[in-house]
Amino acid sequence: MYDEVKDEDFIIIAVAEESRGAETAREFIEEAKPAYVSLIDTEHHVADLYNMVNVPQSVWINEAGQIVRPAETAGSHDGWRAMNREDMSVPDDAAALIAKAQQTYVGAVRDWAVNGSASKHVFNSQQARAHLSLPDASVATANANFRLGRYLHSVGNTKEAEVFLKTASDLRPESWNIFRQAMNLKELGPMGLAADEAFFERVDALGAGRYYPPPDIEGFPRELGFKPPA
Repeated sequence: MYDEVKDEDFIIIAVAEESRGAETAREFIEEAKPAYVSLIDTEHHVADLYNMVNVPQSVWINEAGQIVRPAETAGSHDGWRAMNREDMSVPDDAAALIAKAQQTYVGAVRDWAVNGSASKHVFNSQQARAHLSLPDASVATANANFRLGRYLHSVGNTKEAEVFLKTASDLRPESWNIFRQAMNLKELGPMGLAADEAFFERVDALGAGRYYPPPDIEGFPRELGFKPPA
C-alpha cells in the first residue's frame, strides 16, 4: 500500500516498542525490509505520548500536525484468539475476519493518503476529541513505575525492577504493552513458557471483552471471531 501512495505527500513511520533493546526488534524490521521509516523505541516514549496500550496501534496526523484519528487498533482483529495453541493454526472463518479487518483498515489509510481531508475516514476536531483517550493520574503513576522498572532492570537490579514493573501493570491493567514488556523482561529474553502461560491466562480472562477494540471505520468487522471461554 505504501508503494502505491508514497508519492501522495504521505509517509508512514513505524515504531517498535521494545524494552529489551534495539537488537531484539531489529531482526523483524530487517526481515520485512520496509520501504517506510522504521524506528525502535526502547523507552516507550511514543506509547506514553499517544496513550497507546497495545500493538499495533496507529495515529493519523495531517500535514498541519493535527491528529485526525487518535490512537486506535491498526487493523488487527480478535479472531486470532480462535488460534489452536498447539499448532498456531486459525479456523477459516476467523482467518477471513482477520483478513477483512486488515484489508478494511489498509483501505481506509489508502483513501486518506489519496484524498486527504476529503477522506470519509478523517475525523473533524470534535470527532477526534470524542475518540481521544486521555491519561489520568493513575496512568501517569503507572508509566512512572514502568520507566523506573525498566531502568532498574537495565542496570542489573532485576528483583527490585520486577516490583515496579508489576506495580505499573496493576495500576494500568488495560495496557498490554506494559504487561508484555514486564513479562519479557522478567524472563530475560524472548517470551518463554511461563510468560506465554501468563499472557494467555490474561487473554482468556477477557471473556467476551476485546483484546483489539475495533476502530470506528466503516465496514470493519465487529464480530469476535471466536467463542469466549465459559
